[in-house]
Amino acid sequence: MRDAVRIGILSASLMLPGLATAADTGNPPVTFARDIAPIFQEKCQDCHRKGTAAPMALVTYEETRPWAKSIKQRVVTRNMPPWHLDKSVGIQHFQNDRSLTDAQISAITRWVDAGAPEGDPKDMPPPKQWPDDEGWQLAKLYGQPDLVLKSDAYTMPAHGQDTWFKPYTEVNITEPRWVRAVEMRPSTPAGRKIMHHVLAYLFQDEAGGPTNPTNPNAPARGDVAAASSGMANAGLLMEWAIGKSYDIYRPNTAKLLLPGSHISWELHLHAVGEEIRDHAELAVYFYPKGETPKYRTFLTLFNAYPGTGSQLDIPPNTVAESQGFHVLRQAARLENFQPHMHLRGKAMALEAILPDGTRQMLSYVNNFNFNWMNNYIYADDAAPVLPKGTLIHVTAWHDNTRANPHNPDPDQWVGFGDRTVDEMAHAWVNVTYISDADYAEWVTEHRAKSTAGVATVRQ
Repeated sequence: MRDAVRIGILSASLMLPGLATAADTGNPPVTFARDIAPIFQEKCQDCHRKGTAAPMALVTYEETRPWAKSIKQRVVTRNMPPWHLDKSVGIQHFQNDRSLTDAQISAITRWVDAGAPEGDPKDMPPPKQWPDDEGWQLAKLYGQPDLVLKSDAYTMPAHGQDTWFKPYTEVNITEPRWVRAVEMRPSTPAGRKIMHHVLAYLFQDEAGGPTNPTNPNAPARGDVAAASSGMANAGLLMEWAIGKSYDIYRPNTAKLLLPGSHISWELHLHAVGEEIRDHAELAVYFYPKGETPKYRTFLTLFNAYPGTGSQLDIPPNTVAESQGFHVLRQAARLENFQPHMHLRGKAMALEAILPDGTRQMLSYVNNFNFNWMNNYIYADDAAPVLPKGTLIHVTAWHDNTRANPHNPDPDQWVGFGDRTVDEMAHAWVNVTYISDADYAEWVTEHRAKSTAGVATVRQ
């Protein structure tokens, strides 16, 4: 498997330069107004516009032109838009794919190489309308949220050590409600500068209720470590980081909120040279009252190392590999893949080893970037459905050498820790458990579609 992954790395590195230099002289000249502005509207302006945390706006020609050469470099290397998945390995169909197509990269490259011409301003598409207050992204699907939970605010000084702020918030509901989607954010763009990540643990009394079947021997209720793995009661409701802002659960799938529950927040904050005060907000979207989904999903942490984090060992001046294995004790559908590492994170692979020994590479991030904690949400027809007894195999690579531009000190040994200069290696995955009968039904339907030439899971 490691050889196959490394072949994928080599293939990607060989293909991209050709993409950057390819030009069809028979094509008409590429202009910003006619060809590039629509691409930026679709893939870039969600972040690159005034009032957001991005360092520059890419809306008008005047705003964009000074950055043309930098834009080319970023898109050719697939650093922007931030989508760091290897496109030659594993599942390639996602609900939230913001990557550029080969044709879009070629168009941007040809535009820059031609001197970045503006073209006829009459060819510009109408400006895309954005919420003035950076409103909730899911409002366009569901309207305004049914419930908004807010953490206490924290003032992060201009200089100082990383801080982990852990306030509590009551969930004020009077009856059980099923959740179909959640969205989280810092309350202001400035807050994005200081928040590395935000966790929202859900604690509620579910005596005798379901726990995550990934580990039926999980610690008792109230254990935060267990909750972070989705194994104590409802577990982790949502995790926010730059690149991940929401979770949408598939039809007939949900998380459950009960009266008397509360959110235990963890805001990981770091100083950025200016004093900033902010708080986190969590928007909750409910199913209609009286509607009970069939499936309950759990946000689960799959480590890329055995046992506890103390076994994460990254010697100085090396590229270190670590692996972890996790048994599915019940048939399940994996909804997404979100790698989590820190500054030395290089790559992560998510593989399924079926009970019959068959190995399926699900997803491989070959160009991990600490500044973008991307969440890759599988499309409905591509989400892997796996039988009971499947091993979830997670492999992580950390680059603790001078070749890593983000490495603060390659001469230091690095182990597990919460600080940014420490390391982690795990994948956040929403796991939806299904019955054996459901799995058998899915297999029958999948085989029928495959016979008809439509593969349900693409790899």
